[in-house]
Amino acid sequence: MPPIINAQGISKAFGANPLFQNISFRVSEGDRIGLIGPNGSGKSTLLRILAGDVNPDSGEIAVRKRIRLSYIEQDSTFESGATVRSVAQSAMERAKVPESERGTRFAETLGRAGFEDLDAEATALSGGWQKRLAIVEAVVQGPDILLLDEPTNHLDLAGIEWLETLLEAAPFACVVVSHDRYFLENVASEMAELNRTYPDGLLRVSGNYSRFLEEKEEFLHSQSKRQEALENLVHKEIEWLRRGAKARTRKSKARIDKAGELMGELADLNARRRSGTAQIDFSATDRKTKRLIEMEKVSCEVGDRTLFTGLNCVITAGMKVGLVGPNGSGKSSLLRLLRGESAPAAGDIHRADWLRIVYFDQRRELDPDVTLRRALAPEGDSVVYQDRVIHVASWAAKFLFDGEQLNQPVGRLSGGERARVLIAQLMLQPADVLLLDEPTNDLDIPTLDILEESLLEFRGSLVLVTHDRYMLDRVSTIVLGLDGMGGAGLFADYSQWESWQEERKQSVRNDARVAGRTATPPENFEQRTGKKKLSYLEAREYDSIEQRVADAEELLQAKRVQLEDPQIVSDGPRLIVAHAEMEEAQEEVDALYARWAELEKKKN
Repeated sequence: MPPIINAQGISKAFGANPLFQNISFRVSEGDRIGLIGPNGSGKSTLLRILAGDVNPDSGEIAVRKRIRLSYIEQDSTFESGATVRSVAQSAMERAKVPESERGTRFAETLGRAGFEDLDAEATALSGGWQKRLAIVEAVVQGPDILLLDEPTNHLDLAGIEWLETLLEAAPFACVVVSHDRYFLENVASEMAELNRTYPDGLLRVSGNYSRFLEEKEEFLHSQSKRQEALENLVHKEIEWLRRGAKARTRKSKARIDKAGELMGELADLNARRRSGTAQIDFSATDRKTKRLIEMEKVSCEVGDRTLFTGLNCVITAGMKVGLVGPNGSGKSSLLRLLRGESAPAAGDIHRADWLRIVYFDQRRELDPDVTLRRALAPEGDSVVYQDRVIHVASWAAKFLFDGEQLNQPVGRLSGGERARVLIAQLMLQPADVLLLDEPTNDLDIPTLDILEESLLEFRGSLVLVTHDRYMLDRVSTIVLGLDGMGGAGLFADYSQWESWQEERKQSVRNDARVAGRTATPPENFEQRTGKKKLSYLEAREYDSIEQRVADAEELLQAKRVQLEDPQIVSDGPRLIVAHAEMEEAQEEVDALYARWAELEKKKN
């Protein structure tokens, strides 16, 4: 069967700046392709080309007939007045999903996504829940291929894990642009990097992110050896030319031509390998105080809702706290409390005298009309960094901006570029405590690596809010978790927090399930003749298993019918419980069939 999408030799440029040239990209059934690359390499543009929203400057794209394609952009938008329910229902109508399938598909997809208020207005949802709804809107259409552009940017950690589970079990192919390394590790069956470093502009590897890193290292090593060999060959040819080689003979002309080809190849290799990385290095003060911020029985409320209560925590010098929790659990509110921007509803917060706190706002509020020059150096043409005066052009170059961009309005910068501007501003402020609220959004993987190294070397204290589990594991020395139900706790690392969360969820699920479900009574054992390979208990189990399978399938069918009940479909909490019960019934049926096959094999 032909691939779903087959792009051959496509190129795209904006103005005089080429994004990529002559690359080929194909998507076949079952592919889960993770697409990465430096900021500005053209990942989002490539997705739009695959989706048919943008035409390439050259090349050909073949799309299999009658395929269903869904495309989820970075920023989700919904019509005013649309609700969770209407968004999903309208999507199925547009995709012409048969009426008989809509109820089950609606219930299963919304149940897994975790929506409780199906009549909530879409535009009133938080960024993370809007992203979940955009994914639901795409999935209920039953796509053959799903294209996702940075889907984890607005999702909380629970949302990312939900999306991982969804994609791993999905019947459709997908291409996902992401810089979340753990997400790529768990989801991708193939990795592709769009980068001018590669001769074809693209390196594609079968396997997950770890396998990709191994293949990339091998490629770069072989490329480095090729460059070294070329440099030696070119050096020899130059020496030969300097000796006054005569070009009259055919052999001499061929050697001169070959020398030119080698020089051209070396120049091309040097140009492709020439890539910049941001130079990030936060400045810490020389404060000797040990206890910087102390929180005693702190509670936080928004309106009539308690976000968390009874929080006790001491932030000491050099401590690196990873702050985690679902959307709406109070992470940003806690950062405001630490800054002194708001007061706790109860409890006390003590800060060391003259404490210097530097804050990175996830909203990235920059005046869109101010030039990059003024954003980087508001008081002149230079900045003072670690007691050194640096010209604004050199300072901009540290963050991968060229001189031509200095007079460009900040509003025209990409999300990743705006993040680098904010990081540049923070680096000019010596800090005792860094408060970073989602600093990783829109940053490419090389910049994330540099940011992580800087945070590891930072001598001050850090409170980090991020959905990037790799960064959490690498940087944080302790995890402060908010559970979204008023609780808070300290954990050794993210995995310990995750285990605690799973225990809490399992407890809630158990409480929600119908208690006292009766087991099928065992059938009477009948004496068997002939050679017996089953034990007494196994024989009794074998005699009853066919009936148990029938009972389990009957229960499963009842749960499926229950999911289509309009009263349950319209009630978010009941929908979630009903979906959990259906999945439990399905697991029971699968387990019984597996045991039946095992006993049958042993019997015969």
